[in-house]
Order: sequence, then C-alpha cells, then structure tokens
Amino acid sequence: MAFIKKINPSSKANPDTGFGTQASQVGGRFINKDGSFNIRKQGLPKLQTLSLYSNLLDVSWLHFFLIIVSFYLIINFLFTGIYLFIGHDQLQGLFYTNFWGKVKEVFFFSTQTFTTVGYGRINPLHDGANIIASFESMSGWLFFAIVTGLLYGRFTRPRAYLAFSENALIAPYKDGIALMFRLVPYKIKHHLADTKIVVTIAFTIMEEGTQQFRFYQLGLERYRVDTLNMNWTVVHPIDGQSPLLNFTEEDLQISDVELYVQINGFSPIFSATVMQNTSYTYKEIVWGAKFKPMYRESEDGNTTILELDKLNKFDRVALPVKNEPIIETALSSQA
Repeated sequence: MAFIKKINPSSKANPDTGFGTQASQVGGRFINKDGSFNIRKQGLPKLQTLSLYSNLLDVSWLHFFLIIVSFYLIINFLFTGIYLFIGHDQLQGLFYTNFWGKVKEVFFFSTQTFTTVGYGRINPLHDGANIIASFESMSGWLFFAIVTGLLYGRFTRPRAYLAFSENALIAPYKDGIALMFRLVPYKIKHHLADTKIVVTIAFTIMEEGTQQFRFYQLGLERYRVDTLNMNWTVVHPIDGQSPLLNFTEEDLQISDVELYVQINGFSPIFSATVMQNTSYTYKEIVWGAKFKPMYRESEDGNTTILELDKLNKFDRVALPVKNEPIIETALSSQA
C-alpha cells in the first residue's frame, strides 16, 4: 500500500474538463506534448471516421509531399497500365521498339496528359486512347485543384506558433514555492494579443474503493497578458488555496499528476484567435529547479535579445524547508 496526502480541502474540484473520471478506463496521459488528445476512436467503419482533409492539413510537410508524389506516381502508373492494356498501337509517335522502352514512353505520355503539357510527339490515334486521355486530363486538373487548395489551407491555417518548456518546475517563489513552466512565440514576426491561459491539474485518488481522477483548475499569478511577444513564465503559487499544498515529489508520482495547459490569443498575422495545448506528467515536473533567464540587452543597448535556445534551461536549487506539515490526513491508493 502507498499513501498520498489528502488534496487541500480549500481547493474546489473542476468537474467540467470533458475527461472521464474513472482511472481504470483511461490509458496514459490525457493530452500529448504536441497538444493532441491521447484518444483512439474505434467502433465505426474506418472511412466514416477518417477526415482526409484535416489529416492532410495536420501531417508534416515531408509526409504531405510524399503523399502527393506517391499519388501522382500511382495514378500515372495506373493510366500507363490502361494504355498498354488497350494496346500501344492506339498511340502514335512511339520511338522504342522493345517492351520496356514502350512502357517508359507510355508512362511519360501519361504524365504529359495528366499535367496537360502535351509535347506532341506521342498522341492518341484511336477512340480508345482518346477517351482514356480525356478522362486522364480531367483527373489531372482536378488533382492539381485539390493540391492547390491543400497548399493554400496549410499556408494560411491560423497557428499560435508557441513553444513550451520541456519541463515544469517546482521552484522557490517569494516566501514559499510554486509550480512553473514557460512558453514563447518562436516565429520572428509572430506575437499574440490578449493572451489567456488555463491550467488544469489531474490527480488519481482512491474513492469508495476505486481509482478515480480528480481535476482542479490551478490559480495562477497571471491569467492573461496584453501582448505575448517575449517568453512567459506561468506561475502557480503553492499556497493555502493550492491543491498541491504539502505535496512532495513522491506524492506527484503516486497520484499520477498531469497538467493540462490551454492557451489562446489573437494573432494579428492571421487576424484570428488561435489556440494551443500541451501537458506535463509527473515525470516531466522537476522538483527543486529554477529557469535561467531567456532575454538580455544587446551589446549596443538598443535591442532586447530573446534567446530561444534557453527555453528549457534551468538550474537546480534548494527549496524552502517547511517547519511543520499543515495537512496530515492520507488517502490510500494502490501501489
């Protein structure tokens, strides 16, 4: 058996997070580091749950271009096979006499038809090839119309472009301690206006003989900033109103703590409100540390230098020692 301290009774639980409370029915973390929800949906046909457009907007640029190139090659190989099936004598202007040479020429004829280039040396001779070429040219401009729309959507999709520190810290704060993490808009020309943040913490507790999740919205030193153009260290003072009051590093692990962070603000670049999420599990919370400064004055004194590579840098520090614990009641949980 292991024990966790009773959550501060001065804290009010938040039942409106949208997450389930039964710990035995939830696997892993709630939110992935990239902000996506750690959920896999099943029970319906795959095509019914698949959103091709949103998937193509979300994948990395490398995967996106690999998908486009793969589709381009596959459809041209398909039409090449159709041309060869009806007979290469349906095309005139073929130069090679051996089979693989004709395959190569027919493939490049297909790519020229698909892209409506049409250099002219090879052209359809009979109705069969003309009908196939007309359908291929139509599929070509449909393909490029779709790709153009996807490229436009990817380039113009509103994004927050925020980078979060890899770790949250339990750090000295005034006369006590606080939970801290920090974030920064990392694109050169991007900043956010009227930026607001909500931080929710989840605990695993024993209640009526079953493991359950309990959620609390953390009180912050600052919930919003007028303009987010530099780094922002988000601070939750661990005071008399904090659910973390009198928790130790071991308690964080036993109660399987996870922080869920949601931030939103107005982007002048996109003229839209943008949002970004992330989370920290107890494994990503460093006990007894303090962030290093991220910005400094330039050599000529005319500019502030924001050093993005220092976002995750911190120093180990000693925390203030409490004279006596305020809460001693314990709840049992499974080891």
